[in-house]
Amino acid sequence: MDVRLSSEQRQLRDAAAKLADDLGPGSVADLDDEVRRARLERAVGTAGWRTLRTDGASGVEVAIVAEEFGRGLVDVAFLGPVLADGLRTLPEGERGWTIGIGDRAVDARGSSRAAIVDGVRIRSAALGRVAPGADLTRQSATLTGEVEEVGELPADEAVRWQALAVTATTADLLGTARGAQDLAVDYAKVREQYGSSIGSYQAVAHILAENQALIEGAISVLRHAAWAVDDLTPAAALEAARIAKVYTARVARTVCEASIQVHGGIGNTWDCLAHVFLRRALVSTELFPVSLKEIDLGLS
Repeated sequence: MDVRLSSEQRQLRDAAAKLADDLGPGSVADLDDEVRRARLERAVGTAGWRTLRTDGASGVEVAIVAEEFGRGLVDVAFLGPVLADGLRTLPEGERGWTIGIGDRAVDARGSSRAAIVDGVRIRSAALGRVAPGADLTRQSATLTGEVEEVGELPADEAVRWQALAVTATTADLLGTARGAQDLAVDYAKVREQYGSSIGSYQAVAHILAENQALIEGAISVLRHAAWAVDDLTPAAALEAARIAKVYTARVARTVCEASIQVHGGIGNTWDCLAHVFLRRALVSTELFPVSLKEIDLGLS
């Protein structure tokens, strides 16, 4: 396994990062800016990032975009549509697919139908009303109407798709952790107490340093899981994805909660972006969730 990104993958990462920085929400108030979101929607659609798997992209490349979109709190649909695209069995000519989990469609903004994966069976349902949720950056919707059978996946392909789904949500978690860490570091540089920036005090500096170490570990396990999606057997790829998800979910929650702590009193207010990162991390953890009992490696 070569963990280094190719030149094309680095260009993809840079393009996704630039888009997230330029058009992602820079404040809580920006989440209500429909003009900004429309520009972001056009940019994502034009780039074709929702059809990465159809276009031959690897699991690594899907993870690269998911990570940068998580870091920048990109608030247009990506994760649901790109996973629906990865099924490759949905009716041709229909647009606006996302993924359904339980009785809800996830990442539903702009979609009209949800694909529901049940083992090897693929079913579909229409989207109903917008459903309230904790994540302020991604929209959920109820499922409505008759559930239709769309087709089946070969058993190995179904497991490999599940590995992709777990890995993509893990990448979103890592990006969210990175974004929350950047927010805390930037604040620690400018917030002064007793005549010095709070980042100069060990109590704050140690929290940020420890969290950066956790993030570096998450980068390693995610890179392996993303590589495994296409290069290991389906069962091994799913195991790698589950390990990465368990570790990264804990990291993301720790980092996001610490970001709120570093911000002090303002971190507990609506206007601070720290809670938006935490909300996204908590929701991504529950998308294709993984429990320790599914990983027979003695983890605790």
